[in-house]
Amino acid sequence: MVSVHPNPTGPAVPEPRLNVLLTGGRWRDETWLSSLPALMAPMGVRALRAGAADEAARLIREIPIHIAVVDLALPLLAQAPTAGDEGGLRVLGLIRRLDRPPPIIAVQRAASGRDEARELAEALELGAFAVVRRPVRIEHLLDAFQRVLHRIHADRWPNGPGPQHPS
Repeated sequence: MVSVHPNPTGPAVPEPRLNVLLTGGRWRDETWLSSLPALMAPMGVRALRAGAADEAARLIREIPIHIAVVDLALPLLAQAPTAGDEGGLRVLGLIRRLDRPPPIIAVQRAASGRDEARELAEALELGAFAVVRRPVRIEHLLDAFQRVLHRIHADRWPNGPGPQHPS
């Protein structure tokens, strides 16, 4: 049975059983970043958003993360969102050093062939479970989530019996 808590703006929603870190937010194709939380909340998924690597690091330290979606072009600092984009690989490195690292879905920007191959190799070396290319299609991201739940979590939420759709 799914425990629910009242939602003052609408129907009751399940108590979160799966924490998903979502990083990104400076690209024009980021509609998935705002749609994904609304799509997954009724199933007990809590989306934790970070627009920069320093924000992601704080969330990782404070809250158990079950799946991380990491934009490889993430800025390093929230205070300087246009001053470089090496934050994504740093977040992957931080996650990799955790005692129990969550599976990572990396979001890769469009780049030249050599740069794209190098970034893909680095992401996989740092533990990415799947890589989704920009522009992000929500279907591809949901497919990656399904594969994570199947392979890593044996089709069960980490904090409960499994995905349950609201009646």
